[in-house]
Amino acid sequence: YFVYQFYGEKPHFGGPKVTYVPPPPPDDEQAIFARYQTGTNFDKYDEVVVDVSGLDPPAPLLGFEEANLCEPLNRNIAKAGYSKLTPVQKYSIPIIMAGRDLMACAQTGSGKTAAFLVPVVAQMMRDGVTASSFKEQQEPQCIIVGPTRELINQIFLEARKFVYGTCIRPVVIYGGTQTGYSIRQVMRGCNILCATPGRLLDIIGKEKIGLQSVKYLVLDEADRMLDMGFGLDMKKLVSYPSMPPKDKRQTLMFSATFPEEVQRLAAEFLKTDYLFVVVGHVGGACSDVQQTILQVSQYSKRDKLIEILQSIGHERTIVFVDTKKKADFMAAFFCQEKIPSTSIHGDREQRERERALQDFRCGGCPVLVATTVAARGLDIEKVQHVINFDLPSTIEEYVHRIGRTGRCGNTGKAVSFFDNRTDGRLARPLVKVLSDAQQEVPVWLEEITFGFQTDSIFAPVKNDKK
Repeated sequence: YFVYQFYGEKPHFGGPKVTYVPPPPPDDEQAIFARYQTGTNFDKYDEVVVDVSGLDPPAPLLGFEEANLCEPLNRNIAKAGYSKLTPVQKYSIPIIMAGRDLMACAQTGSGKTAAFLVPVVAQMMRDGVTASSFKEQQEPQCIIVGPTRELINQIFLEARKFVYGTCIRPVVIYGGTQTGYSIRQVMRGCNILCATPGRLLDIIGKEKIGLQSVKYLVLDEADRMLDMGFGLDMKKLVSYPSMPPKDKRQTLMFSATFPEEVQRLAAEFLKTDYLFVVVGHVGGACSDVQQTILQVSQYSKRDKLIEILQSIGHERTIVFVDTKKKADFMAAFFCQEKIPSTSIHGDREQRERERALQDFRCGGCPVLVATTVAARGLDIEKVQHVINFDLPSTIEEYVHRIGRTGRCGNTGKAVSFFDNRTDGRLARPLVKVLSDAQQEVPVWLEEITFGFQTDSIFAPVKNDKK
């Protein structure tokens, strides 16, 4: 069971079609409402400063009862274990229910998914939305797009909780699975469509999805959805003749990071009176994650990593590396060292990505070696450690990576290996992220950043909105 095997996908070169059909998720009530346990620091969210930019924002909620939600939704919220609003939920829910466009930036693990699902579902229930399998073309009222298959499936599983026992039907479609399977899922009725961009555009092109009824367009990990990787796909989506123009739909964007250039891009998709909610610092790391930066040369990294993994035992750990080949090699190497491991990256077949995550979630393989594909949004309980074997190229990805731990009021630890020759470009933004999160800044990192001016004082920087 603990032996690592390589399940890398062979190059297709226009070869065999993808035939994978994912197993249906369990549909008993207990499985649907399975939830992440909040941690001891959950109440600390109340101390986080929230800034709202824009004209006439509605007042934030103090509790779910103030939102005047219908009884079925209130019941599902309680079953899902949501008893207290987080700051991003307090501000986002009334903004969305007031019909306003929204860009929201909040820490990893702070409840952003519920912040958009609850008000969207509430309004769909109010409007009497129901699914029908008798249409030749399905016309979802809400489309949610996200950058990775694993994240979009996670959002779908959350949506199932809030619509439980109603006539609203959520559907998830993503690449790496049989296209016919995605079409069949959609044609059974679709009100909320959770999708990765490529598969979404493919099914729209096959005329199985019509966009004319879209009232809510949600971009999760919005900065990633608007960058060079997915930006053209998003422009293509909103440019379809059948897609309601931005003044006829509600556009909602959520992420833990929003670089200034992405904020400018985002404005093209939003109404002019959109609101911008910032919880804490724009792009700030979660303060529940203890960050440690170690100076480690390229040639000493592997020994240092083994030392750390052996010291932490079987605690659940994600190790981030910079290449797909390295992810497979490192997982195999760990298993030789009697450290049960698996890997996830973009070249593995979808069934193997899902198996790797399942092995990690259940504790069979307590170490997951991952590339950037696992950096955003994934909500896996009891991840105690994140190790950046290779630092990423941007500070935004660093913030997302370390946010796989320390979620929902739980605490976690993140260790990053810093090599002066390859990681110097990250020194300055790392110092800011560390100081904003009240973390210790190593003297040597200060020296790299400011040319050995060691008398600098790092105090938390006040957020100036953008």
